[in-house]
Amino acid sequence: MLPSNLFSLPVQTEVFAAGEVLRRRNEVLTSVLHLESGRVLRGFYEEGYLRHQLGAVEGPFWLDAASALLGLPLPVDMVAETRVQLRRVPIAEFRQSLAAMPEGARGLLLDMASGYRQQSELAVSRLAHDAETRCAQWLLNHAQQDASGTMRVTLHQRKRLIAAQLGIAPETFSRVLRHLREMGLIHGTGNVLNLPQPLALQTMAGS
Repeated sequence: MLPSNLFSLPVQTEVFAAGEVLRRRNEVLTSVLHLESGRVLRGFYEEGYLRHQLGAVEGPFWLDAASALLGLPLPVDMVAETRVQLRRVPIAEFRQSLAAMPEGARGLLLDMASGYRQQSELAVSRLAHDAETRCAQWLLNHAQQDASGTMRVTLHQRKRLIAAQLGIAPETFSRVLRHLREMGLIHGTGNVLNLPQPLALQTMAGS
């Protein structure tokens, strides 16, 4: 998006090994990273590995310029897939250099950054929806009808183990259950969850 020679980048590069986390989602930027060489994965890094991959980029490439341009935290985690070389630009210097650009060019860059950001947020939103779908399917598959005709699910395992079966992080599983409670699709305390609207859950599960 931006040529690296637009900035007075430091001469020395930073080197990271494959598997190292370069950026965390929701991180507030104090610098902007230019990927000189190597390959970086974008997605959700949880429990020591990239559980959900949303894309990959190869250098030369600005890793987080869109978020820096818009003044927003990062929507995804970034992990080195290979050995990478980076150059780091302080965000103040980054913005000063942009301010010196012609107004038309600066406006174009902001529009491109906004579009790129919207694509990332859409991918994150779809991933969250997938988690809801999987949870709804799991609840329906494990539901039983009691004497009163109410559908309910008894959690015989810890939530961490259930989340692992679903291929999502425990915090994601807890977040989805909280959302389902807010929607009135589940209620109850302890290990027993009542399903007062099984038809709505079936719709969410895609069945």
